[in-house]
Amino acid sequence: MLGVCAGNHSPYGGLKTKRILNALIEIIFPSRCRACGAFFHPPKAGKRPSERTDLFRTAMGPFLCPACADNFLPAASPLCPVCGEVFRSRQGEDHLCGPCIQSPRKFRKARAAGVYEKGLLKAVHCLKYKGREELARPLGRLLLAALREHWQPDEIDLILPVPLHPKRMRMRGFNQSFLLIQSWRKILNSNRDSADGIAILPELLKRAKPTLPQTGLGRTRRMKNLRGAFVVKDPKRVKNRRVLLVDDVYTTGATADACAGVLLKNGATWVDVLTLARTMAR
Repeated sequence: MLGVCAGNHSPYGGLKTKRILNALIEIIFPSRCRACGAFFHPPKAGKRPSERTDLFRTAMGPFLCPACADNFLPAASPLCPVCGEVFRSRQGEDHLCGPCIQSPRKFRKARAAGVYEKGLLKAVHCLKYKGREELARPLGRLLLAALREHWQPDEIDLILPVPLHPKRMRMRGFNQSFLLIQSWRKILNSNRDSADGIAILPELLKRAKPTLPQTGLGRTRRMKNLRGAFVVKDPKRVKNRRVLLVDDVYTTGATADACAGVLLKNGATWVDVLTLARTMAR
């Protein structure tokens, strides 16, 4: 009897029981894809991902089924060196796109983690329109990888998320652009002194007036819609700073230009733009 009791309290026996229970839970209650609703079994942890495609698949593995998680296209060359527009033809070198030739941008450069299609589009929609806030952290990892790929740590002084108007904020309950970067402060400044660290200030850039939804509007109407929409709450915090503006999706660049314009007027040295997703040239 003593032997039986000792065996029941063995840590190995408890570990085996836990594994059996976890396996039964996975069978009875499989995960459901946040995008398409299909039931699936999340993949087991493997080796550390080395590229953005692998990172998206790994980060989104617990939330998206394999079919949705595998549909990811990184925003890679050939692209426009200014606005980061990805060209559908995957041949040739980087070159300026038509809109950047016709109308110079107010920001210095813009880059994105991936193309706004397929798996990434579904993930963004789930976060933004279905309130799936649990997707913000894994998508933020993907965005951070893009930041490290395109910028050196000493190129940025200040990171600002594109703000929502208070009315839109109350309706949605969160600013998805800030959710993507809210865990970055410690990561980016882990090896830097607090005096020269990168500041993340979500309240510095304000949306001063409500605007119409940008979806479905062309570039000209978007620019008119955003005229006077943004203000800087404390100009001293912007003056002589190299600013990185962060948003979820880059479509025509009207929002980025409007924000960059007001930041430059308040003394920013330059403004760069980083977005999670980027529409592809037609």
